Amino acid sequence: MANVLFSQVDLKGEPLDPRHEAKSSLSYTDAVILGLVEGITEYLPVSSTGHLILTNAWLGLDSDTPLPDRNGAPVMVEGDDDGTTAPFTMGNAADAYAIIIQFGAILAVVLIYWKRILSIVLGVLGKDPNGLKLLLNLIVAFLPAAVLGLLLDEFIESVLFGIIPVVIALIAGGILMLIVTRWHTLKHRGESVVHETAQTPDLHELSLKKCLLVGFLQCVAMWPGTSRSMMTIVGGYLVGLSPTRAAEFSFLLGLVTLSAASAYKTLSVGPLILQTIPLGPILIGILVAAIAAALAVKWLVGFLNKHGLSLFAWYRIALGITVFFVLG
Repeated sequence: MANVLFSQVDLKGEPLDPRHEAKSSLSYTDAVILGLVEGITEYLPVSSTGHLILTNAWLGLDSDTPLPDRNGAPVMVEGDDDGTTAPFTMGNAADAYAIIIQFGAILAVVLIYWKRILSIVLGVLGKDPNGLKLLLNLIVAFLPAAVLGLLLDEFIESVLFGIIPVVIALIAGGILMLIVTRWHTLKHRGESVVHETAQTPDLHELSLKKCLLVGFLQCVAMWPGTSRSMMTIVGGYLVGLSPTRAAEFSFLLGLVTLSAASAYKTLSVGPLILQTIPLGPILIGILVAAIAAALAVKWLVGFLNKHGLSLFAWYRIALGITVFFVLG
C-alpha cells in the first residue's frame, strides 16, 4: 500500500490516515474490485466482510469524507439518540455497499441450485414434501441470525468494523477450522467421498435441533472476519453432513441470510446510497460479484471433497498476521 501523505482532514479536524488517499466517490474500478472480492470470498470460508473491510481500507473508501448529493448539498443522517445529525460519509457508504453487492452472490446461488429452490417452491405449493421440509430447516437455521442481527446491527457496525477485530476473527477462525478438520478426518478415516455422502443425511432430513445449532453458529459470523460460510460449513460437519452437503446447506442458508441482510440494508440506507453513489458502479459491482461467486461456489464443492478446510485455515492465519503487521 502506498505510503502517501495528504493534507485532508476528517470530521474532527484531524489528518486522515496517511497510508492511502481518502476518496469521495466510488469509481467503476472500485466497483469491479469490490465485486470480485465479494464474489470470490462470500461462499469461501475466509470472511467476505473481513476482506471487504480490508479492501475498502486499501482503496481509501473507509474515510470520514462527507458525501454530497446530486446537487452538491451535504447528505445528513440521524446521529445518536439525542436527535443530532451527522454527515453521511464515504466510510458509511462503503460499509453499506459491501452488503448491497451481496445481491450478486445471491443471484449466483439461485442459478446454480435452481433445482433445490424449485423443490422448495413446489413444497410451498403442496407438491413436494421434501422441499417443504428443506424450507422449514432453512427457516429454523435462519431465525437466530434474524433476531440477533437486528439487535446487534448498530453495535457490530460501530465497534467491530475495524482492522484489529477482523484480524482477531481471521486467526481464531483459522484455528477453529484446523481443529474441526482434524476431528472430521479422524472420524471418517478410510471412507471415500461417495461413501461418506451416502451415509450422511440429505438436507431435508436434518432434525430441527441440528438446524438450530447451525443457525446459532452462523450468528458467530456477525463478528466481521469470522465468515458466515466457515461457521455454517463447520456446523454442517458437526451435525453429520458430508463436505458436499455441508457446503450446499451453507449456500442455501446464505441465500436466506444474505437476502434478508441485503434487503434490510437496501431499505435503510439505499436512498442515501443512490443520492451519493452513481447507479452504474452499483450495478457493475453486483454483476461482477454474481459471476465471481458462481465460479467460487462450483470450485469450492470439489475442493472440499478432496482437501477439506485446512488450506483456508492457514490462509486466514497468514492473512491475519500479515494485516496486523501492515495495517494494525
